[in-house]
Amino acid sequence: MPVGLDTFLAIARNYSTNDVYVKSFIIPPQFPKEYHVRKFLLVLFVASILLTACSPSSTDAPAKAVENYLNALVAKDADRLPTLVCGDWEDDALIELDSFQAVTATLENVSCAQTGTDGDTALVLCSGNIVASYNNEDQRLDLAVRTYQVVNEGGDWLICGTR
Repeated sequence: MPVGLDTFLAIARNYSTNDVYVKSFIIPPQFPKEYHVRKFLLVLFVASILLTACSPSSTDAPAKAVENYLNALVAKDADRLPTLVCGDWEDDALIELDSFQAVTATLENVSCAQTGTDGDTALVLCSGNIVASYNNEDQRLDLAVRTYQVVNEGGDWLICGTR
């Protein structure tokens, strides 16, 4: 013989003096569909935030290209430098590289970020210094005085001038 809800609660009251405990834990509450929809949307929102935060940003690529260029410059890497610049700016980049041949150069607190675009060109501004040492004298070259122009050619971000 099936037992109705009222009969079940009456029996349960005999075993527990806390009616709330009986209703909350012996008989699980039934949530409306809106609760499940809200819970699903919350989980979806949190997941999208995490995926966005963990995925690489497309604006990081031009800044990384400038950092690679600056590292090749101070390392005096004449073989790598032309692969980091567009064809139109290769001669200028090699002239810039030649200016560091007589000094010991290092990067100090360098950080680059894309600050905007000009058509298809990404504009990247860096902070920090190039420290050029010659005869125990350090000359700090402030990187914030130049904005690098970076273009995407064949999927690679290349330095193509400064402003």
